[in-house]
Amino acid sequence: MHRLACSLLLAAPLLAAASTPNVPAPIAAAVAAPTRTAANVARDRYRHPAQTLAFFGVKPGDTVVEVWPGGGWYTEILAPLTARTGAYYAAGPWEKGLGAVRALQAKDAATYGKVRLAAFPAETGQPGVPDGSADVVLTFRNVHNWRFGGEDRAREMFAAMYRMLKPGGTLGVVEHRLPEARPSAAEEKSGYMKTSSVIGFATAAGFKLAGRSEINANPKDSADWPDGVWTLPPSYALKDKDRARYAAIGESDRITLRFVKPR
Repeated sequence: MHRLACSLLLAAPLLAAASTPNVPAPIAAAVAAPTRTAANVARDRYRHPAQTLAFFGVKPGDTVVEVWPGGGWYTEILAPLTARTGAYYAAGPWEKGLGAVRALQAKDAATYGKVRLAAFPAETGQPGVPDGSADVVLTFRNVHNWRFGGEDRAREMFAAMYRMLKPGGTLGVVEHRLPEARPSAAEEKSGYMKTSSVIGFATAAGFKLAGRSEINANPKDSADWPDGVWTLPPSYALKDKDRARYAAIGESDRITLRFVKPR
């Protein structure tokens, strides 16, 4: 384990937000937006968006970057949250990685028309998030994607997120949690990451750990499933095999970490 990451883990109780954070009214309103799809709302009990965004300190006037927004689950919340006084970037692989966000824009321009699309990581000639422009950068369940796939790109990605942020800005990370006692090699194929590994990548890029929360914890998840984290809902990689068992477990046990870029 990385020495700095280990020391931060030991100090973590001092940094933790042990209780559920109070949810500001603008976040509650965005989570309750009637434009959200029913299938996404049904997952709130696992993803706890209101409490998660409150823990990360997201405000309506912030410039918020969501890295690799995937199907646009958080886009449905962050777009209305920032629409009046802030800005929201959906930053992902250019251009196919932003297809779901583009579909939202095409379907409902009134809600999603102000969403800014950016490449991440941005290559020459692609639109990126300007360095030092973001108040908050968020990434949900993506670190494992950078950790495997034939090339470990996690350090590169954390360095790029560091550059996006203003001094004093916040990085919020949610990731599937691998128990610390497990072999690190399990990170390469299971979809789970050790807390120490995520902290190590972030601190190597220059971030300081500012808090951790158990908002997205699930003690029923043993993180040792036949097809990795994708065995559990919503993926159900084994399809109907033992589906009721995995449905009863629910979605994965997750790390929730808040970092800051030093001033």
